Amino acid sequence: MPPKDPQRFPALLEELFQVPSIQKLVVQPSNTPPKFLILYGSLRERSYSKLLALEAARLLMAMGGEVKIFDPTGLPLVDGAPDTHPKVMELRELSRWSEGMVWSSPERHGAMTGLLKTQVDWIPLSDGAVRPTQGKTLALMEVSGGSQSFNAVNQMRILGRWMRMITIPNQCSVAKAFTEFEEDGRMKPSAFYDRLVDVMEELYKFTLLTRGASDYLTDRYSERKESAEELSKRVNKRSI
Repeated sequence: MPPKDPQRFPALLEELFQVPSIQKLVVQPSNTPPKFLILYGSLRERSYSKLLALEAARLLMAMGGEVKIFDPTGLPLVDGAPDTHPKVMELRELSRWSEGMVWSSPERHGAMTGLLKTQVDWIPLSDGAVRPTQGKTLALMEVSGGSQSFNAVNQMRILGRWMRMITIPNQCSVAKAFTEFEEDGRMKPSAFYDRLVDVMEELYKFTLLTRGASDYLTDRYSERKESAEELSKRVNKRSI
């Protein structure tokens, strides 16, 4: 409902103002498994960010999710190839397919890797009428060769917000990653592994909670206003 006293809000378009409704957030549970896309940020033969990503995938699948991992091998630099490049098209299709994501990056020179950033940069904010990332959930992970750090996950959190994603509060940072995995690539029991389980549980829960309501959660007054103005322009143009 619009405000009872419109004079208190002279800049507000009453017909576009909405009071948030709990009823619109109640959705019917889906019978299909949640869909997750995992990105990792290293091409090394023994990539610890990839090994961590694989552990995350195993956990999400054990919870009942459907998981796909994007292989960034051959992905060109942003603007270094057309949008029709096969790896770019594959990444964008996976982004549209997913309901949640996991980003796993090494920390290199105090930051996420360029490879992880390149993958995110190839995903557009808008693809026609579709926003490939808006309203989707996101979990963040990093590995480092030294003491525990949060530089990469903090940077990726900024990216997640920029991509209009629901970035969960928890995150995973694995220190001295070369000591945390067995020769076969499986992660050793540790507090780091326990945190990984915590993060995947939280991602799965947030995805279940929001998957049917993401359109309503990301509906904005400013965008309703812009849409109304564009509609008015089109109608007026046709009537001339």
